[in-house]
Amino acid sequence: MLEIGKMMEFPEGSPAGDLVIVNQDLAIPGSELQFRFSRSSGPGGQHVNRSETRVELLFDVRTSPSLSDDQRQRLLQRLRTHIDKDGVLHVVSSETRSQSENRLRSVARFQTLLAGALRRRKRRVPTTPSAATRERRLAAKHARSRAKEARRADQSQDHY
Repeated sequence: MLEIGKMMEFPEGSPAGDLVIVNQDLAIPGSELQFRFSRSSGPGGQHVNRSETRVELLFDVRTSPSLSDDQRQRLLQRLRTHIDKDGVLHVVSSETRSQSENRLRSVARFQTLLAGALRRRKRRVPTTPSAATRERRLAAKHARSRAKEARRADQSQDHY
């Protein structure tokens, strides 16, 4: 049994394979990922008290040779809530009672997080509304105004 908080290297021939494919531009070798295991919290009786099924995936963003400088900066900026002061990304999974299943889930979440953070955002192109659109908006505002005025007039007659 592993000690709580003990580090373990990404195993050879693991379900995630030797490379974790993030997108077409980035594949991270399994040797750059580390796993830490601990006991999960919550209900589960004797099993939860004795099994270290919680998996924490650690990836050093700051010193990873797999990342370009642009990718590194983008990850450090966009995933700052998941990265500690040493530049290590933490991804935790404790949903299942199986350590191997939690390891798979943490790797899948890691892939999703990195892919989302590295995706280039579309730049918004500011546009100006057309004259017809402005006219329709103003007409709708006038219609709402008249409806509210009519309700006010109805209410003032009801009070007498």
